[in-house]
Amino acid sequence: MQKGPEYFIRAAKKVVEYNPKTLFVVAGSGDMQESMIAEASYLGIMDKVMFTGFLRGDEKNKIYQAADVYVMPSVSEPFGITPLEAIANGPPVLVSKQSGVSEVLNNVLKTDFWDVDDMADKILAILKYKSLTSDLRNESGKELPNINWDEAAKKTIGIYKQLI
Repeated sequence: MQKGPEYFIRAAKKVVEYNPKTLFVVAGSGDMQESMIAEASYLGIMDKVMFTGFLRGDEKNKIYQAADVYVMPSVSEPFGITPLEAIANGPPVLVSKQSGVSEVLNNVLKTDFWDVDDMADKILAILKYKSLTSDLRNESGKELPNINWDEAAKKTIGIYKQLI
């Protein structure tokens, strides 16, 4: 439930209305998978959504590399490592503003998890504007080396020192 799957499927429907050739891949599994399948079927986009189940290793990296955009519409996500994995593999990233990773990444697109219109608009923009895609890929990739436990620890220590 915390991953926001219903919002993703509703945004997918809006994207398909404007770009019918779009294919969505849902990797992973969980307690909401059957609900997602039912919602995709109800919305008439079941032929536009592929459910892969849980992926790891090369399979996971190949899906990221084949993607035109990675979307994480989480309702509640303390951090979320998958956007970092996506960036490392190339696609531009769209995350919910409610995810912890949205506080760390600057060169990704952000949306409220519940705003399916904005989510769809941003997905469509990435699909349409190659310069946007290129800029997001290049700039987000530059952020990765600075996202590590050492940097987080330094920032935390800095805050403690300011307070003392």
